[in-house]
Amino acid sequence: MLTINFVRENPEKVIDALKVKYFDATKLVAQLLEQDEQRRKIQTELDNTLSELNNLSKEIGLLFKAKKSDEAENAKQNATELSEQSKKMRIQLSEVESMIHDILVQMPNMPHHTVPHGRTPEQNLFIRGGGEMPVLYEGAKPHWDIIKEYDIIDFDLGNKITGAGFPVYKRAGARLQRALINFFLDEARNAGYDEVIPPFMVNEASGFGTGQLPDKEGQMYHVTVDNFYLIPTAEVPVTNIFRDVILDEKDFPLKYTAYSPCFRREAGAWGRDVRGLNRLHQFDKVEIVQIQHPEKSYESLEGMVNHVEQLVTKLELPYRIIKLCGGDMSFTSALTYDFEVFSAAQEKWLEVSSVSNFESYQANRLKLRYRDLDSKRTNLAHTLNGSALALPRILAAIIENNQTSEGIRIPRVLVPYTGFDIITKNLK
Repeated sequence: MLTINFVRENPEKVIDALKVKYFDATKLVAQLLEQDEQRRKIQTELDNTLSELNNLSKEIGLLFKAKKSDEAENAKQNATELSEQSKKMRIQLSEVESMIHDILVQMPNMPHHTVPHGRTPEQNLFIRGGGEMPVLYEGAKPHWDIIKEYDIIDFDLGNKITGAGFPVYKRAGARLQRALINFFLDEARNAGYDEVIPPFMVNEASGFGTGQLPDKEGQMYHVTVDNFYLIPTAEVPVTNIFRDVILDEKDFPLKYTAYSPCFRREAGAWGRDVRGLNRLHQFDKVEIVQIQHPEKSYESLEGMVNHVEQLVTKLELPYRIIKLCGGDMSFTSALTYDFEVFSAAQEKWLEVSSVSNFESYQANRLKLRYRDLDSKRTNLAHTLNGSALALPRILAAIIENNQTSEGIRIPRVLVPYTGFDIITKNLK
């Protein structure tokens, strides 16, 4: 979330910047400044009262030493009244601080100055693309037909076990899924990311820290008995490794990668481009996360984009990189690049990755700071993350783009992981 100091010093800048996200912060900023003024007034009164109480306590001791018991008793009475006043002020201060916090969490992150203006995905900015468009053989099919023909992914079985959007990967399909996960993790490790296996459920504090709560509560699966949430992305547990942590400046950058299943209710989204692997409630993903110095976070963002670009290139998939416009960005992001790959049988571009810089927005929620080498002061760090990669649509594109009359060809880079170079109907 934004810091109260920044909003106080730059109210018009905040209001104007959030207009790029089509968010009108005028009323919230006015309420925030009003409550902040009240908070500072109470804090001043409290500080003065505590100072007076401290002086009075010293005076009481001197009076008793001087055998002036009546004056000492009067001073004690005054001290009791001041103590009661200070307690009431602390309660008032806590209430106002809570109101300030509640206002701040309603305000999205400010977009970077390079974010394009626009409200819809059609207004996103094309950055670059690559790869060759596949030429399919006559009789080519979309992946939801191919997976049935080759018996490698079973949606009906998943529906029986759990429900719609929970597929079962079988035989060569399961092996290909595992190969993709291992390939993505190895590539991340080779790029300097430390691998972790985090919990796949998080508590409420972790969900708040990365901004999923309260903004996306309706999209998360909630285990109500224990008040845990199934993670929508490994971003949540991995970034929360650094909640309530003070780093040293020399520690930057911190780079982590993690595989996890991801769980998303996708409430309100079902019914749009949802066939087959295009939209699931449970899917696998490898995530990359960086904690970086504010002056170097955009350099790291470009490095993360380049890393994801290398992945789709090695998978021989046609791709394009899009910079999201303000109206298409997430609540928490300052700048986001989306990756899309072309799925030939569907004849459409599928989003497979988002790579984002959150600047200090998540760090403020997480209380994630670093100690400056020179001044030793603590400052908020910057957090970044990206999908590297989400598997379902990558798998859909690989299946569709590589289908032949003999079977499904495996991208060369995956063959050492799968142990086969083509999926045939009798392959297990």
